[in-house]
Amino acid sequence: MIQPVPAIQFVGGPLALHITHKLHAGFPSPAADYTADPLDLNQYLVDRVACTFLFDVAGWSMSGAHIVEGDKVVVDRSVSPQPGHIVVAIVNGEFTIKRLRLVNGAYELHPENPDFRPIRFGDGEVLEVFGVVVGVARKML
Repeated sequence: MIQPVPAIQFVGGPLALHITHKLHAGFPSPAADYTADPLDLNQYLVDRVACTFLFDVAGWSMSGAHIVEGDKVVVDRSVSPQPGHIVVAIVNGEFTIKRLRLVNGAYELHPENPDFRPIRFGDGEVLEVFGVVVGVARKML
């Protein structure tokens, strides 16, 4: 389950980080490229401000997709949801985050944790997709 928080708003200008050098996730490179370009998180994560929302994640159903409790997900309502996308949906009046799947001609919402079950929709039930997850932010400490 996820809880909505207000649309992304940055007070006092864009939130920017100063990138000092590339970070290699494999073996360290003795020829690392050093740069001094700032990274504006608004530009990096948000394509359409009016259509973008930030949600707090509660729970562990998406841990296999590296989205866990305490994370914040960036959701764009202007992106057309497609099978395979991670989406924020409204199920029984509550927000949830799951992977959208097309199974035997019917849409389902699948968790990324084997301890949780997919959400299937019966006759007359409607899947409401709020938006598509386009980014994840996690504070490490």
